[in-house]
Order: sequence, then structure tokens, then C-alpha cells
Amino acid sequence: MSTRIYVALDTPDLGRAKELANRVRNHVGGIKLGLEFFMANGRAGVHEMADIGLPIFLDLKFHDIPNTVGKAIQALRPLNPAILTVHAAGGLAMMEDAKASAPTGTKVVAVTMLTSLDPSDLESIGLAPDPHEQVVRLAELAKSAGLDGIVCSGNEVKAAHRAWPHGFFVVPGVRPADGHHGDQKRVVTPRQALDDGASILVVGRPITQAGDPDMAARAIEATL
Repeated sequence: MSTRIYVALDTPDLGRAKELANRVRNHVGGIKLGLEFFMANGRAGVHEMADIGLPIFLDLKFHDIPNTVGKAIQALRPLNPAILTVHAAGGLAMMEDAKASAPTGTKVVAVTMLTSLDPSDLESIGLAPDPHEQVVRLAELAKSAGLDGIVCSGNEVKAAHRAWPHGFFVVPGVRPADGHHGDQKRVVTPRQALDDGASILVVGRPITQAGDPDMAARAIEATL
């Protein structure tokens, strides 16, 4: 089993999420549950998914004042997720509080720049239009906040890994060589992402929307 692939079950439907997780469980290292799942099913739904026996990556991307983020993460402690996300743009103090509030074994990772953004999107929100520069800056901030790692696209993971050799790097938006990009603007293949320093890969639609999700997961695993 490849522990490097986390399958993104980005669905609000608990039954569908459980069915998909059970189908691919022998070819992935964990399952990622996002906002749409959590808003529909809450903590009880996460507990049900945890019963499948795979590590849970809770991708809620907290971004608020430090006190609020700290208390929100404390409220999630009973779920004991393997990985939890916050937005690096929330700043140093927020990230410090997030890490301090998380369960001991939980990796807290900072989202640097959404993979749906490109340089013109960065400019539109008042940032320098260089994704590499933005990701590396936020990686260094996350490192100084005591976080475990960051989330970044495969295009930036090499530079981020150079800046933080022992960081934990989550790379979403990977697509098989023959895959459709969907709304992702900055994508690489799974093999390339691992070669460039990714710790885990988050793969959603190439697996979950495949005619045979188990076969799709197995095919991606084979390229690694």
C-alpha cells in the first residue's frame, strides 16, 4: 500500500465518501475530508470515516484571529486527525496557537497558496505575482511558527523543500500524465511531485470520478 497518497473525498455525501474510501483503502495511505464533508456531516461523520481504519486528513483551512483558531482546533481534539490545515496568511501568532492547540500526534500544515490561483490572481489580491516567492516566504513563516509543514503545489515544492529540508510537504492538485486538470492551474504528475520533495500527495477527482476508483488509485500508485 502506498502511504504517500491521500484520497480527497470532497463530497458532502457520507454514504458516497464511505463507499469510495472502502473501495480504494488498499491503495491509499489516508483520506482527506474537506469543508463540504465537514459542514454536512460534522464530527460524527469524521468519526464514521475514521472507523474505516485509514488516517484522516482534516482539511478545514482555518484562518481567523489566533484565539478563535486555537479554540476551534481544541474543539476538534477528540477527532485526533493525522493532519490538519490552517492558512499561512493568518500569520505567525495564529499558526503558533494552532500548533499549540492540536493533539500531540497531529501534523499541522499551513496552506501557502491555493492551487486554483495563478500569478494574475495573486496580483488581484495585492501580492507579488511570483508563486515561488510567495510559497517560500510563507514556508519560512510556518517553519518559524513551529508547524510541521506546508501545503503547496508541485511547481513550488522543490523550492520550499530547499528552504525547509525537514518539513512535511503536502502537494494537492497532482494529475496523472493523461489526466484532466479541472479547475487546478498549477499541476504536476504524482511522480514528479515526489521526486521534488513531496511527503504526501492529495489526489481527488482522478480517483473519485474514475469509472473504477480502485483501479485508478492502483494505476497512480504504480507510477510511484
